[in-house]
Amino acid sequence: MNETLRFPAEWETQSGVLIAWPNADTDWAERLAEVEETYIALVSAITRFQPVLICVADDDIETYAEMRLRSNRVEMDRVRFVTAAYDDTWLRDSGPITLKRADGSFQLLDFRFTGWGGKFEASLDDQLVGVLDQAQVFNNAQVRSIPFALEGGAIDTDGAGTLLTTWNCLHERHPDRDRASLSADMAAWMQQDRVLWLDHGYLEGDDTDAHIDTLARFASVDSIVYQNCDDPQDSHYAELQAMGAELAALRTSDGQPYRLFPLPWAEPVLDEGRRLAASYANFLIINGAVLMPAYGDVADNAARDVLAQAFPDREIVQVPCRSLIWQNGSLHCITMQLPAGLLKN
Repeated sequence: MNETLRFPAEWETQSGVLIAWPNADTDWAERLAEVEETYIALVSAITRFQPVLICVADDDIETYAEMRLRSNRVEMDRVRFVTAAYDDTWLRDSGPITLKRADGSFQLLDFRFTGWGGKFEASLDDQLVGVLDQAQVFNNAQVRSIPFALEGGAIDTDGAGTLLTTWNCLHERHPDRDRASLSADMAAWMQQDRVLWLDHGYLEGDDTDAHIDTLARFASVDSIVYQNCDDPQDSHYAELQAMGAELAALRTSDGQPYRLFPLPWAEPVLDEGRRLAASYANFLIINGAVLMPAYGDVADNAARDVLAQAFPDREIVQVPCRSLIWQNGSLHCITMQLPAGLLKN
């Protein structure tokens, strides 16, 4: 790992969180009022702890979003808006992956965003990092464009040189590449010493081809929180049990087993017969807190308790996210943390 350039872990101090406001030109149009309530709750939760930068498609949407947030008594001193065109609001996958130098400057990795392998239109989202850079919302940052399809939700780092990802997703995006060459390239681009791969784990209703942020997440350099399934009658049981076994076999960089925190399994959520991906692993770590998706399920509080064990020094805040899984993602998927010093005041 290059000591002068580092990929910070999500739990390190942040300057803010980046999101994009849903509007009638995004895939949320059919249930826009419902999903707006989730975004209001999310912004309200974030601004208790730190700033939020909200992308808006135009001035009218900014005016409307500000009105909705003010009427819900959100702390507007911690809210900023930036005008940027976008296809949809999954900024975990289209936003910048930020590396930080020892001198406090930043490198924004701008990978290709292809709409999860060409499933959806993504030409505007693919330009978002450059648009934000041109809007001068970042401090002392340079964009590095990398002609390789990779979404932020497909990777997780411990901030100390270990990257966690899934073979299913990366192989789907790059079927002609082998694991060794993918590991070498990703380690070089993101300044990692090693890449850990999971071969198991999936969620019905997930169209990302098994993003790691729906399955397993670092909670520290020696601990991992993961989505468990303890119902033998559920279609996910065998696959998630196999993933749990894989995680148990992984070792930290100093050769020790990880401390594992299995998350409870929510009851199936169906939308017109379609199973939705209600994962508790899709949480967001911010300054002093962990924001967790809540689905109105009896397992919500049990998931909160697991996260409180994994993050004993942070407040666990539930954000209602049932509306998000209708479009196959959840809380972490719509956010991108910005490391300390990156966001201009």
